[in-house]
Amino acid sequence: VQLQASGGGLAQAGGSLRLSCAAPRSILSSFWIYRMGWYRQAPGKERELVAEISNSDSTVYADSVKGRFTISRDNAKRRVSLQMNSLRPEDTAVYYCHESTTNSWGQGTQVTVSS
Repeated sequence: VQLQASGGGLAQAGGSLRLSCAAPRSILSSFWIYRMGWYRQAPGKERELVAEISNSDSTVYADSVKGRFTISRDNAKRRVSLQMNSLRPEDTAVYYCHESTTNSWGQGTQVTVSS
C-alpha cells in the first residue's frame, strides 16, 4: 500500500497545477504527527526535495520553487497538497509524495510543462 498521489498533467509555462496526496490509514494511522513532503525527479537527474510541511505546519521549499509553489495539509482528510503556480519547463518531472518517518512514497505523478 502506498501513498496515493494525483493531479499531475500537462501545463503551459506560466500555468498552474495542483497535486494531491492521500495517506491511507493503514500506512499513517496518525497522519497529523507526520512530516510530509513532495519530491521530484526529472529524466537523468536525481530525486530532489521540492517542499516539506511539518506537523506544526512549518514549511521548507527548494530555492527553485520558492514563491511559486505552496505545500499544505488537511489532517482531517489525511491529505497533503502542492499548489504549483508560474510553472516553468524545468519543473517537468515525476513528482512523489513522501513521509520520512515510515519512508512511505507515493507512486509518482507526471508533470510536464511546455514552453
